[in-house]
Amino acid sequence: MTSPSPATAFDAPFDGDLEADLALALRLADAADAASMACFDAADLDVQTKADDTFVTEADLATERAIRSLIADERPDDGVFGEEFGASGDTARQWIIDPIDGTSNYLKGIPMWATLIALSIDGVPRVGVVSQPAIGRRWWAATGLGAWTNTSDAAARRLAVSAVDDVARASVSFQSIAQWDEAGRTDALLRLSRAVWRDRGYGDAWPYMLLAEGRLELVAEFDVKEYDIAAHVPIVREAGGRFTSFDGDDSLSARSSLATNGLLHDQFHDLLHATD
Repeated sequence: MTSPSPATAFDAPFDGDLEADLALALRLADAADAASMACFDAADLDVQTKADDTFVTEADLATERAIRSLIADERPDDGVFGEEFGASGDTARQWIIDPIDGTSNYLKGIPMWATLIALSIDGVPRVGVVSQPAIGRRWWAATGLGAWTNTSDAAARRLAVSAVDDVARASVSFQSIAQWDEAGRTDALLRLSRAVWRDRGYGDAWPYMLLAEGRLELVAEFDVKEYDIAAHVPIVREAGGRFTSFDGDDSLSARSSLATNGLLHDQFHDLLHATD
C-alpha cells in the first residue's frame, strides 16, 4: 500500500499560513490520544494479524477512525492516507496517519508507541505531530513555525538539534540489527557503530524526537512506509536538522530514512555508503 503523493524536494519554497492546520493537527492528536489510551494495557485487547504478518489491534482501528472523522468534519476536501484504511481523496493536501506507530509495544503494554500525524502539501510534509500519550509527551512542527515539545509544567519548549560536528562524538540510533541485516546493510551498520561515540536501537518514533531535541545526531532505518516517517520530517527540519532517504533523496516512498542534525549529514551519508 503506497501513497500517490509525488516526490518533491523537502526544502521547496512555501509561503502559506499553516497555523490553522497545525492547530487542527494538535486537535487530531487529542482525539487520537483519547482513543488509543482507552484500550492501552487492556487485558482483553483484540489483536489480529494482517496479510503482511504484522499486528493490528482494535486500538489502531479506533484511533485512525477518530482522526479520519475529525478530518472529514474540518477539512472535507483534503485527502487522507492512513496505515489501516489506505488512501482516499486529493493528494495536493493529504493527511498522512499512523494511528499507533509501535503496535508491538502497544499490545505488550510497553509505553513506547506514538500516533503520527502529518499534512503533506504538494508532496512535501509541512505539518507534523508525534504524540506519545502513555508517557505524556508530544512534539509538533510546521514549516516556518518552528518545532516544539511539551514540558512538565505544560509550557511549550522550542526544539533545536545538536551542534555536534564530529562523527566520533556523535550518538546515533539504528533501530534494529535485524532491519539493517534484511536490507543488506549490516556492514554499513558495523562501520557506523565503530565510528561514533555511542549507538543504541531506541526504536520507532522516539529517536527522531531525541534527534530534534539535540540528544542524538543520527537516526536511520529501513522498511518504512510514508506514514512511518512523514510526521518526523517537519519536526526534524524545523529543529534545524536534515531528513532524507538512506540514499540521500527527499522522498517519503524510498522505504528508508536518514535523519541527522544537518551538520553531519553528508559525513554520515559517505560513511554509510563507503566500501570496505
